[in-house]
Amino acid sequence: MMSSDSVLPLPENPIIVGFGGVGVDFLAVVPSFPKPDSKIRTTEFTFQGGGNNGNTMTCAARLGLKPRIISKVSNDGPGKTMLEELEAEGVDTSFFVVSKEGTSPFSYVIVDNQTKTRTCIFTPGYPEMVPQDLPRANLLSALDGARMVYFDARMPDSALVIAQEAFHQNIPILIDAERPREGLNDLLSLADYVVCSENFPRAWTEASSIPRALVSIILRLPRLKFAIVTLGKDGCIMLERCVDDGSHIEEMDVESCLTTLKERKDDSTAMPTCIASPVTKLRAKGIEESVCGRLYYGASEKIPPSELMDTTGAGDAFVGAVLYAICANISPEKMLPLASYVAAANCRALGARRGLPYSNNPCLASFTE
Repeated sequence: MMSSDSVLPLPENPIIVGFGGVGVDFLAVVPSFPKPDSKIRTTEFTFQGGGNNGNTMTCAARLGLKPRIISKVSNDGPGKTMLEELEAEGVDTSFFVVSKEGTSPFSYVIVDNQTKTRTCIFTPGYPEMVPQDLPRANLLSALDGARMVYFDARMPDSALVIAQEAFHQNIPILIDAERPREGLNDLLSLADYVVCSENFPRAWTEASSIPRALVSIILRLPRLKFAIVTLGKDGCIMLERCVDDGSHIEEMDVESCLTTLKERKDDSTAMPTCIASPVTKLRAKGIEESVCGRLYYGASEKIPPSELMDTTGAGDAFVGAVLYAICANISPEKMLPLASYVAAANCRALGARRGLPYSNNPCLASFTE
């Protein structure tokens, strides 16, 4: 549980709501990824809670937020384990739907010790959550007093009902866009913030590069305040929308802007850093309209190979830290290094949650000072 001697500032309103996937991860560490029709032994094995929503809310709880989760599990062993783990972390599970029958979601995760990669084999839970599982009174209770709502874009019919109510109540929405999914476009149209995986922007916009795709995303989603693309060991890129006040603002190609930011990167430090452009009118080849905004390049932490254990849940950890930073009104220049540090810390332990830092970790203080 979170210690009271937190080094992070406590947000004025720490309540957030997360909707999406939870599950149990069965993690097997192997010397190298198995060849077809072969038999190998694990060097380490464990099982623990997983799922994008569950991981992200656990991270947020450890950083000082008070998450509530809306999701569905079955009344089986894995389902009970999930709820117990989340409750022990300080996550409110009272809005879970527990099915008397069926199975809870789970994943087999193969962690390749040679390449430091992980392969996930996911089995969905049954029966899946539907809008009828969440009475309106329960939904209103879950959203009561919430500072933000998070979606991992799973269970789209239920997600849209919750997102529309959050939108109606003017509660900011953050979408974790891992890949194009059914119903995602409807969710994105209501979003205030989006965090994308590396492959999503080009797949969704059909732009030829990530910077150009970011310009397209901001133009296509007029409510968005910012969009972030995570790039693993190569850091992250963020485009923040700014107000064009009519004053003279320099116009620049977004690709050139990113190149300029990367050239300013300090390679002498292993810690995550952030380089930001001034407010600029950013244009992209093939797109007529420009975006008034700031482009940020976040350099990731350099993890020594001997310390890198498992990348499972690194993206969820990043998003959890972004949620905390928004609630705590932390600037993007500090938010991106904080999120990168939290993600890197998680990569030093097996599984999606074991390495997540708590708010009393003294190393976190430098990212908010």
